[in-house]
Amino acid sequence: MRLQEKARIMDSDAIRRALNRIAHEILEKNRGTSELAVVGVRNRGVPLARRLAERLQQIEGVAVPVGVLDITLYRDDLTTRSDQPVVERTQIPFALRDRRIVLVDDVLFTGRTVRAALDALIDLGRPQTIQLAVLVDRGHRELPIRADYVGKNVPTSRRENVSVRLHEVDGEDAVVIEEMVEQE
Repeated sequence: MRLQEKARIMDSDAIRRALNRIAHEILEKNRGTSELAVVGVRNRGVPLARRLAERLQQIEGVAVPVGVLDITLYRDDLTTRSDQPVVERTQIPFALRDRRIVLVDDVLFTGRTVRAALDALIDLGRPQTIQLAVLVDRGHRELPIRADYVGKNVPTSRRENVSVRLHEVDGEDAVVIEEMVEQE
């Protein structure tokens, strides 16, 4: 079995517009940037978080701190993913206490990644609130988790994969639905 591209559902302009809308929604809900910080979940949540913080600064004229969160050791599927998991560095250059954290990830699927990220954040400090922003919500939740900010809701089957491609990581900006096909 291999993955084959089925449809491109977002291009660079659509991703930019979605992040712009999410930035405005964050500012409206939080009444500005006071005590606000953005934390991206490795890997693709990090460039999305940086783009979001940049957009917040452009709108409000105030720099919003950005953190990087590695959840490898918090995953509940750690032993099934790899015999030797690669742990990368978590970088949160600000105190979490009393902050309003916007946790950013690329795709919300079962909710298990978000659960791991919440555990990791709470181990680092006690934020005032944690809000979740995702570029794509594809459904199929296994845990009672929902995003506060969603770029695009995309109904999918479990046989499909949603691949977010970002220029900083992949050399292009796109969101693609891939499906499993038999190899010839």
